[in-house]
Amino acid sequence: QVQLVESGGGLVQPGGSLRLSCEGSMIFFSIYDMSWYRQAQAPGKQREWVASLGRSGTINYADSVKGRYTASRDNAKKTVYLQMNNLKPEDTAVYYCNGWAGGMNYWGKGTLVTVSS
Repeated sequence: QVQLVESGGGLVQPGGSLRLSCEGSMIFFSIYDMSWYRQAQAPGKQREWVASLGRSGTINYADSVKGRYTASRDNAKKTVYLQMNNLKPEDTAVYYCNGWAGGMNYWGKGTLVTVSS
């Protein structure tokens, strides 16, 4: 059973920073395209894409986080990271990790990030 486990969420003040981690249990972690998504905890809010880390090394960001978030991966540790700086109240959400490869698609259970003073 493949698992993705996120960690690092919490309460932070506006302008602060957090670093999220997502550790996978897949045997061949390096072949997976990994992504971060988030979903605000309000009625009607959809899960939105935040960043992707391709197995080739390509990294892309949503415009809303570009310049503030930095995604990275360590295949030896089977872990992806999301460094979040200059956090804003609108960044408050549950952050999810996703791994996809050859039709196999896995999600973590998420970690809550709350940005509030």
